[in-house]
Formats: sequence, structure tokens, C-alpha cells
Amino acid sequence: MIRKAQEYSIPLLAGVVGAVLWANVSPGSYEAVMHASPWAGSHLNLHFLVNDIFMALFFGIAAGEIVEAVLPGGPLNPPRKAINPLLGTLGGVVGPIGVYFAWTFLTGDASIANGWGIPTATDIALAWLVARLAFGASHPAVSFLLLLAVADDALGLGIIAIFYPDPMHPVQPMFLLLVGAAMGVAWFMRARGVRNYWLYLLVPGGISWAGLFLAHLHPALALVPVVALMPHASHDEGVFAEDSSSKHTDVLNRFQHAFRLPVDFGLFFFGLANAGVGLSSVGNATWAVLLALVVGKAVGIYAFCMVGVRFGFALPSGMNRRSLFVAGLTAALGLTVALFVANVAFTDAVLQGAAKMGALFSAGVAPVVLVIAKLLKAHEIDESAERPSEQTPPANGSPARAA
Repeated sequence: MIRKAQEYSIPLLAGVVGAVLWANVSPGSYEAVMHASPWAGSHLNLHFLVNDIFMALFFGIAAGEIVEAVLPGGPLNPPRKAINPLLGTLGGVVGPIGVYFAWTFLTGDASIANGWGIPTATDIALAWLVARLAFGASHPAVSFLLLLAVADDALGLGIIAIFYPDPMHPVQPMFLLLVGAAMGVAWFMRARGVRNYWLYLLVPGGISWAGLFLAHLHPALALVPVVALMPHASHDEGVFAEDSSSKHTDVLNRFQHAFRLPVDFGLFFFGLANAGVGLSSVGNATWAVLLALVVGKAVGIYAFCMVGVRFGFALPSGMNRRSLFVAGLTAALGLTVALFVANVAFTDAVLQGAAKMGALFSAGVAPVVLVIAKLLKAHEIDESAERPSEQTPPANGSPARAA
């Protein structure tokens, strides 16, 4: 039952549904519980503990998956293969912005223009879990989407810092030096043969978290640079290896196996703390956010990745145009990240509520992804031996077509 709950993302979905119901039945008690603190004015509340501390572990595990994907035998090895998903990241930001402004222009509603940043980021937790359902845990599209979503969220945090600054807490870039120092400490520990993952989490991880927090940037990404420097073994011994009885002795895999179950079930609280949206009246901002996520993400990611293929930056081995399209559509799951940006994009309660409804509706993409993935047989791994970046260009100089 535990494995099935993990496989079908039951904790996260239960948290999302519970939050929506609670926020609409008793919005006062929902807000009180989420933001109650034992000390007046303190950050220490359930919302902070989930988003700023617990999610650091989730992003840490995601970073571990990316590290394994770029190791020999992984779908993003050699590292040149990571260029295509990074191009997809750019498309996944440019596409939604373009669609959002197009909708604003066509409707003539300038009042919603400031919400363009809402659909730029992907809800990595939900997107990753939906991708594992659509493709299977070992499909290269999962690693592709994971790298894209982590980079996508990093760009989203940058957009918030630059275009939606908090006048009460302006960004303090000098504290990012602590993140660099944390990477130096992690590298030194690795060089000295430290094999206790708790030391990596508490020492360089703690320094990195403090640096991002003091810089007034979201500290959920604090473990990403630290995990990337943990000692690791071969790709075949990864956290999602088919042989669950295999021994995981390296630091990276022991960290992943220790925290995978707690994180998967802890996503219940992530959904509960972030998806509590009141079902307010739907407005123009609702459709702007929803269309920007669904159309902008799918088209932007697909287009930019195919441009990359044309210029010789192949899709990860095993992916083709069908799996790329499904991965791009999966990235349209903005949900909780979009809800977060909506809070800072609009001060007007009506506009903010309408924009949040668009973010909430994006969760409806999940069953659509699963149906389309089934129809397109996106779970099938493309076994083509050659890719545009791995073969000699044709005599006429035109790039070879992607599979």
C-alpha cells in the first residue's frame, strides 16, 4: 500500500484536495493554522517549515536524480545532451510570457499585465510525479523534465527577485557568497573522504540555506549545489534502480534512499500548505494564466528543443518528438509555484484571486497528460542508435531529422 501511494502520488494529491476543501469551507481556520506561529512576527509557521525547509530536501533528491542522469550510462551523458533540456527551459519561460502578453493585448485588459511572471515556473513536485506515471520512472523523459523544471524554477526565483521585489526585504546579493562557500566546504569534505550524508546536509547544506535566506531568495534550492558535490557511484546504482535489493553504499544514494519515503509522504503537507485557494469568481487573469501555462509551456518547450535538435543538440537518448510533446505539456503544471508568484504579482485581491484560479485549473492538465501519453505511447523508449549530434551531417549540409 505504501508503494502504491508513492507510485500514484496519493499524499500530494490528498494534500491538494484537502487544502482546496478546507480553504473554501473554513478559510479563516485554514489561514490561521498555516500561518500560526508561537512567536509574534516569527517566520516559524507551518507554511515556512514546509516551503523553506522541507522542500529543500525534495529539491535535493531531484538534484541527485540529475547528477545520476549525467553520469556514464545516464540519459544526459555526455553533458552536451543537457543543452537540449536547458533550451527547453528557455522555451518554457519565453513561451508562457509570450502567450500571456498576447492574451493581454487581444483582450485589451492592461490591469492584468503585471501577472506575466505567474506562468513561468513549473510545479516540480507535481510535474515529476505525473511524469513518472506517464512515462515510467526509468524513462529518460523523466530526467529531461526534472532538469528542465529545476532550471525553470531557478529562473522563476530570479524573475521574482528582479521584477517582483519585496520592498520590505530587498535582495541582498552579497549573501550569495555563502552559497559559494558552502560548495567549497562540500568539495573539501568530498576530497577528504567524508561519507556521512548528514554532515553534508547540516554543514554545507546549512550554510547554503542561510546564504539564500539572508539574501532574501527562496532557500528551497539550498541543497542543489551541495548534493551535486556528494560522492556518488555509477548511474546503474541510482535511487530508482529496478533491483531494490541492490546495495547503495555511496553518499548520494544513501541520502536519496533515506529521504525518498519521508519526502514522498511529506508532499501531503506541501499540497496542504500551498493549494488552499478560495474558489473566487473567475476573471480574465484566470484564462491568461491558464492559457499561458498550457499553450505557452507546451509550444515553447517543444519549439526550442526542436530548434536545438536542428542545430545538433540532440534530445536525450531514448526520447523522440512524442515524448518531448508530452514532457512539455507536463511542465504546464504550474499550480503551487504559480500560486506563490500570484501573491507577489498582484496586490488587488480580485486580480490575485482570479490569477490563482488559473494556477489551480492547471492541475487539470495531469489527467490530460496521462491520456495523451497513453494514446501516443510516449512511454516507449526510442531505441534509435544515432542522433543528429552523433553522426556526420549529410553532404548537402542540412541537419539530420530527429527521430
